[in-house]
Amino acid sequence: MAILKKIYDYFEEGMCAIMLSVMILCLTAQVVVRMTLGSSIAWTEELSRYTFLWTVYLGAALVAKKGAHVRVTAQFLKMNDQQRMFFRILADAIWVCSLLFIAWNILPVIEEGFEFPEMSPTMHFAKAWVECVIPFSFVLIAWRVASDYFIRWKQGTLRRLIRFEEDV
Repeated sequence: MAILKKIYDYFEEGMCAIMLSVMILCLTAQVVVRMTLGSSIAWTEELSRYTFLWTVYLGAALVAKKGAHVRVTAQFLKMNDQQRMFFRILADAIWVCSLLFIAWNILPVIEEGFEFPEMSPTMHFAKAWVECVIPFSFVLIAWRVASDYFIRWKQGTLRRLIRFEEDV
């Protein structure tokens, strides 16, 4: 059970580290081979592109998990705590609903990508596998935002969400 908790707690960090490492290794190999042999390894550029996309989307989930995403809050500073909390929850609810809406509506596009696959030129797999990161990361972001609210509510620390904005 402890291993599952570690995976849950550090999933985004681990996946971003793996994807970033693969990307750096591919690009390094590409540069070394070009400089020494004068040719290139075709699949490294493609793999680095795909791992970059996965890093970006999983990095967005990591940022959401840590509550470090960009948020404009200056307009709420003159409001009382109850009003600020209302607008914070409203904004996050709209955000989570938008993420889930996009994730749900992109699924038919990905299904079509598997049904009529556009094959990767050098790695020869369906590009739909790369595109799976979009609904996956959007659902993951929605889950992390919702679970943060649940944990804070359970611990009685919801008010810290709006106090954090003043401290920054």
